[in-house]
Amino acid sequence: MKIYTKTGDKGQTSLYDGTRVDKDSLRVESYGTVDELNSYIGFASKFINDQKIKENLKKIQMRLFFVAGELATVEAGKYKYTVKEEDIAALEKIIDDYLPKIRGFDAFIVPGSSEASAALHVARTICRRAERRILSLKRNEEVSEILLKFVNRLSDVLYTYARYLESDLTIMDFEKAYNEKL
Repeated sequence: MKIYTKTGDKGQTSLYDGTRVDKDSLRVESYGTVDELNSYIGFASKFINDQKIKENLKKIQMRLFFVAGELATVEAGKYKYTVKEEDIAALEKIIDDYLPKIRGFDAFIVPGSSEASAALHVARTICRRAERRILSLKRNEEVSEILLKFVNRLSDVLYTYARYLESDLTIMDFEKAYNEKL
């Protein structure tokens, strides 16, 4: 099997269901950003020592393949591996379990006091971008409410894990930062 097919040389690609679309379409942009997020979560996990978090991130990565697959399919219901309400409940449980362990949760922080938290904060921002791309797609085409909810909740999980793994919390003092010279 060759990795190159030459079918995309003129700027189009095939979706999961065989539909041909431009490579810069909102649909491709949406699942491409989810792919980027999945890759970055894998990268971030290499800095994390907590085995439970690593296991949860691996499970989340598997679910992101379902999200991307659903986004790569025009006809609703044609892709059978979709995220479910129970996946959202699992994300909410993670948040509920870790929030009480985070100090200074209600303050703005300067992200990145450890490699693990810095990488997860980047993953969180990619997740938010994916959500924006999916919302843009939803304005023009059918997108599952559950899928959108999952991506939204996932950014909260990534934020929660990043905050939990902060090693040296720097709480943002806006007045001090405003008055300091660069």
